Amino acid sequence: MKLLITTFVLGLLYSMLLLGSENQVEVGGLVILAFVVSVIGKKMGLMERLAAAVREHPQFPAYASVAGVLITIVVFHNSHFALLMLATVLIYSMVCLGLNIQFGYVGIVNFAGAAFFGIGSYTAAVLATHTAVPHLVILVLAACVSALIGSILIYPVLRTRGHYAALVTIAFGILFRNFLEVNDTLGGPQGMKIPALNLFGWNLSNGIEIAGYEISFYIPYLLIALILLILSFKITRNLERSWIGLSMDMVRTDEIAASTFGVNIAHWKIVAFTLGNFIAGMAGALYGMMTAYVAPNNFTFADSLILVSIVILGGIGNPWGIIPAAAIVVILPEKLQFIQEYRFLLYAIVVILILLFRPDGLLPRRIREYFPGKKAGGKK
Repeated sequence: MKLLITTFVLGLLYSMLLLGSENQVEVGGLVILAFVVSVIGKKMGLMERLAAAVREHPQFPAYASVAGVLITIVVFHNSHFALLMLATVLIYSMVCLGLNIQFGYVGIVNFAGAAFFGIGSYTAAVLATHTAVPHLVILVLAACVSALIGSILIYPVLRTRGHYAALVTIAFGILFRNFLEVNDTLGGPQGMKIPALNLFGWNLSNGIEIAGYEISFYIPYLLIALILLILSFKITRNLERSWIGLSMDMVRTDEIAASTFGVNIAHWKIVAFTLGNFIAGMAGALYGMMTAYVAPNNFTFADSLILVSIVILGGIGNPWGIIPAAAIVVILPEKLQFIQEYRFLLYAIVVILILLFRPDGLLPRRIREYFPGKKAGGKK
């Protein structure tokens, strides 16, 4: 337990230093420090000891993650940019949880993640602008629209395999952006504004002042994003550990063998694809209301590649790896702006190095335990 607490405290301090650092030398030093510590930790076997400690206290990472976000919110209560990056990390994590269900559980590679994210944003923009539907309901409706369109796209995906199925999602993502650019009703290339999220008559984008202290207007969005992320994570984990997750694992591992044992391949692919797009659409609606603006350039094929890279970098099939991977992908390029256009090159090099040292991602998915708590031979 001491190792977990120590790791949590050091990790939280490092995250806050990186999030709040504006000096470019400090940012570069923190990046190098993380790389050196990871190499030393691997040689000393700290990762294995940490993994063993997590197995002994499986609830600790969840509580520590929530506590870390809340502490960070308190520390950066009036820093708009830092809180915006943190909110973006949480929202991107939601989207990637949806992709993880598709990619990590049933093996559908969805290169249109940004498109379904955008469907949620544009649905929220239309409903919030032209209707009187409560904004909390709009979040759910936007998610349903994204899931509905995804349930239609899944049919051509089911009729193809492997790379061809991925090409179907790529084509949809490109068509979605082109549709937005030529559609004047949705603002065309310029996009459209979205009214701020209104919660029981309270405009969340208005400034907050408590006891003379100015509080960033991003904090309410952060708290909502945290709640939605917790719910999405809970759904994902329960799905993975259920018989549904077992059926999905069979589909991903070997479709022929799964169908031989009576598993309905198409059914579980439809369920995974629809559920994943539902989560992505809800995240997109919240993101659109938080930024108060949507445009086609926010939902390009490159953005879809970034989302897929988060899933791969975190560890395919492991929800726990998504959050640190999203933090790296979102925060690192922003903090490396001092090298201008070369920051994405350096970011790509960092990602490649991580995958070289951790080819299965930051937190690889463990082999499923069919009888948790039991060892081979039936003995505990």
